[in-house]
Amino acid sequence: MNNQSLVELAVRLAEAAAVEILAVRDAGFTVQSKDDTTPVTLADMRAEKVITAGLREATPYIPVIAEEEVAAGKITDPGAEFWLVDPLDGTREFAAGRPEYAVNIGLVRNGKVVLAAVAAPATHEVYYGIIGVGAWKKSAAGTAAISARKAPAEGLTIMASRHYQDDPELAAYLAQFKIASVTNIGSALKFCYLAEGKADFYPRLGRTMEWDTAAPQAVLEAAGGCVLTMDGAPMGYGKPGFENPHFVCWGQR
Repeated sequence: MNNQSLVELAVRLAEAAAVEILAVRDAGFTVQSKDDTTPVTLADMRAEKVITAGLREATPYIPVIAEEEVAAGKITDPGAEFWLVDPLDGTREFAAGRPEYAVNIGLVRNGKVVLAAVAAPATHEVYYGIIGVGAWKKSAAGTAAISARKAPAEGLTIMASRHYQDDPELAAYLAQFKIASVTNIGSALKFCYLAEGKADFYPRLGRTMEWDTAAPQAVLEAAGGCVLTMDGAPMGYGKPGFENPHFVCWGQR
């Protein structure tokens, strides 16, 4: 498969996972805690099953690293090329009845993200992109190209994690910038809002895992933005333990 076929596969499976998530939402569900105390629901499990089965059938030569499989102790050697999957990014938001959750499917080659799809089930939208080619948003209105914007002179529109909205470290870090507004939401959608030019900057000073960021990073960078560690290095993938350093996301710079 070429990159176009691979991103189309990611879009299809993200949409299929979104259907599973909404079915669980509408039927009602309970929330359980994993060993690391993070929440998990039936929606996470059903969405991941659809995605991993679809990826392994269509691309059996590409390993799949999926959040809930890793949590259950199934850790696959990623190799030079692998899929990173978060079947329900923003489980806290989903469980709280908020619409800020996403499905993340990203492809990594040689430590770098190359393409991805990020679905927003609550709004029936999918953001997707191939780095070096472009990024798009698929919605009921059709599919349109998206691009990150240059920050306006009047100040940055900042996206920040809802989970860390009262973090004094984040407040101190943001004090150095000219800010127009700060919006706190959950999930990978923060990256996507930068990718479509609705915001300019997203700093993440809390813990994240590679499956949280690979797909939305690919969308943002395909749209002309960038994701950097706090020392200005590109975000890499396939690290032991799959944990990310702190990072910042920018629109066009």
